[in-house]
Amino acid sequence: MLISIIFQGIEMCERLSSMAIIVNLVTYLVDTMHMTSASASNFASTSGGISYLLCLFGGIVADSFLGRYWTITIAAAIHAGGTCLLTISTALPNLRPPPCDPALSNKCVKANSLQMGIFTIAVYLTNIGIGGIKSSVPGLGTDQFDLKDAKENAQMARFFDRFHFVTNLGTLLAVTVLVYIQDEVGRSWAYGICATSMILAILVFVLGTRRHRYKKRFGTPILQILQVIVAAVKKRKTPFPSNVSALYEDPSQESIIYHTDKFCCLDKAAIITSKDCGTPNPWRLCTVTRVEKVKMLVKLLPIWATTIIFWTIHAQLASFSVQQAATMDRSIVKFQIPPASLYAFFVAAIMITLATYDRLIMPLMKKTRNSQGLTSLQKVGLGLFFSILGMAAAALVEKRRLLVVEANRGTVTTLPISTFFLLPQFILVGIGEAFMLSGELDFFTNNAPKGMKAISTGLYLTTTSFGMFFSTILVTIVTNYTGRSGGHNWLPPSINDGRLDYFYWLIALLTSINLGFYIVCAKRFIPNSTEIVTDMNGGAIDTPPREENV
Repeated sequence: MLISIIFQGIEMCERLSSMAIIVNLVTYLVDTMHMTSASASNFASTSGGISYLLCLFGGIVADSFLGRYWTITIAAAIHAGGTCLLTISTALPNLRPPPCDPALSNKCVKANSLQMGIFTIAVYLTNIGIGGIKSSVPGLGTDQFDLKDAKENAQMARFFDRFHFVTNLGTLLAVTVLVYIQDEVGRSWAYGICATSMILAILVFVLGTRRHRYKKRFGTPILQILQVIVAAVKKRKTPFPSNVSALYEDPSQESIIYHTDKFCCLDKAAIITSKDCGTPNPWRLCTVTRVEKVKMLVKLLPIWATTIIFWTIHAQLASFSVQQAATMDRSIVKFQIPPASLYAFFVAAIMITLATYDRLIMPLMKKTRNSQGLTSLQKVGLGLFFSILGMAAAALVEKRRLLVVEANRGTVTTLPISTFFLLPQFILVGIGEAFMLSGELDFFTNNAPKGMKAISTGLYLTTTSFGMFFSTILVTIVTNYTGRSGGHNWLPPSINDGRLDYFYWLIALLTSINLGFYIVCAKRFIPNSTEIVTDMNGGAIDTPPREENV
């Protein structure tokens, strides 16, 4: 369908602008705004974390208030406004500090409050746009297909393939073409292209308004979760009945879920008291099915918590790894590779891994007893394992780079070591992210209770957010601890004076410990309880739980 191309296009424009800003943000903050290496890394990580956290907020706003169409329209307009302001901020000399003075040993003046304030507002406006667009475009895109129509049902399957493809295509264009324009032509030109692309995407999206299909909203899962929690708290002192069959249930529901013994404190919400006469108040009395749905979400939290650190590693590729590349020899014949363009190898590793798994590994596994391929939990475990390998490779390369720094200190501006030594860390973490992306999304989507898949997907997106926040916290702790009492700061203003390799080893160690906890949580995870779906004859059809193995 032509209309589905519109949704793919707006997502591609969002990725084009967002990634062009994110992957090259640290170099601008260090080289132009004259921030320290650690501060620039923290700014980038915090900014990225907030943008993904806003995806959950954007989903709640879309499902509860504005609807997906208006959420996308408003978010895209805010995103375009942010990129326009970013273009102005980088174009006007008064909105950035003067260059470092070579006559004064390259003394640099840091950006003042006004300059940094305008730049920060611009970046965070784009983050708000990301939150609204990413949370709503896939859902509204799938709303355009009638699942009862066999032809449109098949088209929706291809929609996801194309959607993933254009997302990665936008990222590739951002980290190659636009990053090159930023470094060689000018930041304002690149950000101007980003703003123009978003404005065009909005115009095309709005022009197709009458052709869009819209589905009615049916409340919000967040409200249902809050009702269970509030009702359980109100009845926290109420004794349990002697038989669980006395708990409240509505047999007229389309489907019901068996009661389970875990998280019994939530069962308090289903206890019937003398105050629950007449029409049940959902803030005092909830059905067993609704309580069990909340329990299902709670069961996902251990897996959620043990995948956060992966995105801490991802944050290093767009911050410290880019700073490493900026100090190294990036020439191919007479062409200079922009430091942030190494991210293209990361994206390529993701795409190649996904294609290899789908076209080579899966067919081979189908010939064995494991016809379903790797489970989602196994994929997540592989993602964590490859991320550890990536950090170990990064630490070894950084140690070698620092040896070159010592051998050439004060004699060269570009180190005589090829930037291609950094490729293993980009490729290994990229392979890990390919497994992590598919594994996490599959796990959170298929283990979510009926009617709460949006919340479950929001949990998946917040792992990225909290991973970036943890990166900020970790950098701050390491900087403050290693730099105190005259110690050797691992992360000083210039990475050539620090021990970034120690920092990488620390992350590898923390991830290894985390992998152990993940394996324990994955082995203890029990799939959702059986859901009883009422058939047309009033009977019951048991829907068996989906098997998950580590």
